[in-house]
Amino acid sequence: MEIEPKVQEAAQRIGIRPLGSMGYAPALEAMRAFTRQRDESTPDELWLVEHPPVYTLGQGAPAREVAGTIPVLRSDRGGDITYHGPGQAVVYALVDLARRGIKVKRFVWLLEQAAIDVLGAGERRPGAPGVYVGGAKIAALGIRVSRGRAYHGLALNVDMDLSPFAAIHPCGFPGLRVVQARDLGVRDPASTLARRLAQTLVRLIEHE
Repeated sequence: MEIEPKVQEAAQRIGIRPLGSMGYAPALEAMRAFTRQRDESTPDELWLVEHPPVYTLGQGAPAREVAGTIPVLRSDRGGDITYHGPGQAVVYALVDLARRGIKVKRFVWLLEQAAIDVLGAGERRPGAPGVYVGGAKIAALGIRVSRGRAYHGLALNVDMDLSPFAAIHPCGFPGLRVVQARDLGVRDPASTLARRLAQTLVRLIEHE
């Protein structure tokens, strides 16, 4: 069935939703529900959140326990193990890639580029998605695509307690150092950086 032009135009808009602090499990279930229920006319959305302390395992990551009181939860994104906590800007990108004609590898590039543009610094590593500064990881990403529609997204370390990363091999890489935007002289809070990331990502997607 052909979509009416006005409906099609509305579907191309990208909404930005600041959700504040939100547990990882309810955020994951909300993303799954949104993706499951959306159709060809559903506009894309970017969700801005901060999570209470939690380790998350990617879909294919081996099960493991981490010493301490921080919970370890299984996710359905790509990638290995990472940490989320207060002071980290998380942008979940619920984007219909098929409708926009964006390939998965290109979408990963766009997520990385949004962080690089906002920070004014950073580089990529072949075979290791994310953004790095001086060899240390500052932004992690992982996505899942269902029926051509992506969810999950990007986590940028802004101004947080980095010590929980020491208990894991971040993203599965032993000895990988992590840094945050504060180390680069950025003084804005995570909520501000999250909004900038979202606005930058909207521009990048709309120029595809």
